[in-house]
Amino acid sequence: MEFNSNIRSLGLAVLLLATHSTSYAQSNADLAKAAQNPVAKMISLPFQYNINTGIGPDNETQSILNIQPVLPISLNDEWNIVTRTILPIMSQPDTLTDEGRINGLGDTTFTAFLSPAKPDALIWGAGPVFLLPTATDDKLGSDKWGAGVSAVILAMPGHWVIGSLVSNVWSIGGSGNQDVTLFTSSTSLL
Repeated sequence: MEFNSNIRSLGLAVLLLATHSTSYAQSNADLAKAAQNPVAKMISLPFQYNINTGIGPDNETQSILNIQPVLPISLNDEWNIVTRTILPIMSQPDTLTDEGRINGLGDTTFTAFLSPAKPDALIWGAGPVFLLPTATDDKLGSDKWGAGVSAVILAMPGHWVIGSLVSNVWSIGGSGNQDVTLFTSSTSLL
């Protein structure tokens, strides 16, 4: 029986860079909520650690540490572009040769959200997402370039953060054997 387990957001955001924060956060509670907002005007460096079990015929474990720097760029008084990069550092069993583990960098995902600089009760962002073939081993990535669309919508009533982030990437080139269609959806109620 294959069991897939994700440990989301190790400690919510293991490391938060606030050296240059132009965030509207005024208190610890506001800062914690802003850290959950993927289009907040705040530089951050969250880490996400995922463990997937039941991999291959021997039910081994795959580990992925996603390093996810977020960098906001102010276009003008009304609009921001918030970039989000996901750099996966992976360790997984070599299921093809059954000769140990494969460790290294996987394919990188880069997203640029256009978002209002002064959000209302409903916070949103939308923009392109790109897949970059940065895997250090062919077995850790697709060897394909990809592009697609991404959108986020959320609300922060009281102490709650409620929202969803969706994206879809289609391969547009590269030497990999199989085309890529990567749909990602994340819904939060915190």
